[in-house]
Amino acid sequence: MRIFLSAGEPSGDLHAANLARAILAMRPDAQIVGFGGKHLEAVVSESNVLFRLTDLAVMWFGRVLINLHKFVRLANEADRYFRDEKPDAVVLIDYPGFHWALAKRAKARGIPVIYYVPPQLWAWAGWRVEKVRKWVDHVLCSLPFEPQWYHSRGISNAIFVGHPYFDELDDRPLDSSFLREEKAKGGPVVALLPGSRTQELQHNLPVMLRSAALVARERPDARFLIACLHEKHRCLAEAIYESSRISLERLVFHLVKTPELIRLADAAWAVSGSVGLELMNEALPTVVVYTIRPFDLWVARHFIKSRFISLVNLLADAEVMPEYLTDRDVSREIADWALKWLNDPQSRAEASQRLAELRDRVARPGASKRAAERVVSVAEGLFRGPHLTVEPTKAQTRNGSGTN
Repeated sequence: MRIFLSAGEPSGDLHAANLARAILAMRPDAQIVGFGGKHLEAVVSESNVLFRLTDLAVMWFGRVLINLHKFVRLANEADRYFRDEKPDAVVLIDYPGFHWALAKRAKARGIPVIYYVPPQLWAWAGWRVEKVRKWVDHVLCSLPFEPQWYHSRGISNAIFVGHPYFDELDDRPLDSSFLREEKAKGGPVVALLPGSRTQELQHNLPVMLRSAALVARERPDARFLIACLHEKHRCLAEAIYESSRISLERLVFHLVKTPELIRLADAAWAVSGSVGLELMNEALPTVVVYTIRPFDLWVARHFIKSRFISLVNLLADAEVMPEYLTDRDVSREIADWALKWLNDPQSRAEASQRLAELRDRVARPGASKRAAERVVSVAEGLFRGPHLTVEPTKAQTRNGSGTN
C-alpha cells in the first residue's frame, strides 16, 4: 500500500505525522510519502518527504504570487509521482490553494483523493465547494457541523472524525522543570502567541507588544512570555521587538515552549488558528487578534460568511474568546481584556468556566485513528460510501455556513 500525504502548515505537519503513525499502526507495510515538514519526516523518514512544504507556509495574495513558480514546480513534481508510482490514495491536509492543484492532478490520474481537516469553505469561500465536488472523493471533517454543510451540497462522502489537535494535546508531554522554574518567579503571566507564519508575526506581534506596554504600566509585576516556533522565528520576533522601541523588563522569548506557556499563563493574546483549541483545552482566557493590511481586510470582508474567525467561537456559536479581525491598532482593547482578567479573579474565573464547559462538550480525541481507518479502507479499495442528501441545520445557518 502506498499513500501520498501533503501538509503545508506547521499544524498540518503535526496532523500528518499523527495520521501517518496511525496508518502504520494498522498497516506496518504501508509506504507513506509526500510533502510536509519535520514532524512527518520523524515518522516516515526524511527521504520519504519529497519537499518541506512547511517552508512555503505563506498566505495572502501578494506572498502567494511571489512564490507561484515554486508551487507550480511542486505540483508538477507531484503529478510525475502520481503518474509513475500510482499511490493508492492521496491525502491532503488543510492548505487550500496549492492542494486544489494536487487534488486535480491526482483525480486526473484516477487516484482517490481524501481531504483531511478541510479548509473552512463554509466561512469564506463557499463557491469553492465545486472544487471539492470535482476533485475530492472523501472529506474527513474536523468540526461537527461540517458534514451537514457538505451533504447539503451534494458531497455525500463527508464524515466527522474530530479534530486531530485533541489527540496531540493528550499525548504531548510538558517540560516540568521549566514549569517549576517559571512558577517560582511569581507574578501574573500573559502569553503572547503571535502566529507561526512570518507575515502573521510581522502584523500581530507589534500590536501585542504595545498592549504589553499598556498592561505593564498598571501591572508592573506582570510577565510577558512570547512563544516562538523555531530559531528563525525567534530572531524575527526579537528584531520586531527591538524596532518597536518598547522596553519591557519582564518580557522573554521562549523557543518551542508554547504548551508550557499556555499552562503557565493567566491570560493570553493569540492569532486565529488551531492554537485556539489548545487554549480552550486549558480553559485559558484569551483574546484572538488578527491584524492585516487594509486591502486584505477589504477583500476578506467580501468573502467571510461566518460570524467568527476563531475556531473556539465557531464551536461555541458565541464569542467566548473576544476576537478582532482588523487593520487598526487594537492594543488598548486587548490590553483592557488582559487587565480585566488579571485584576478581577471573578471575571477570569467566569471566562475560564465558559471555555471549560465548551471543552467538555466538544473535545473528542481519536481523530487520527478514525481518519486512518477511512484512509486505509479507501486505499485498499474496500470503501464505496453512502450517498446522502441532508438539509443544513439551524446552527449552520447561524454560523453563516448555510450559504455559498
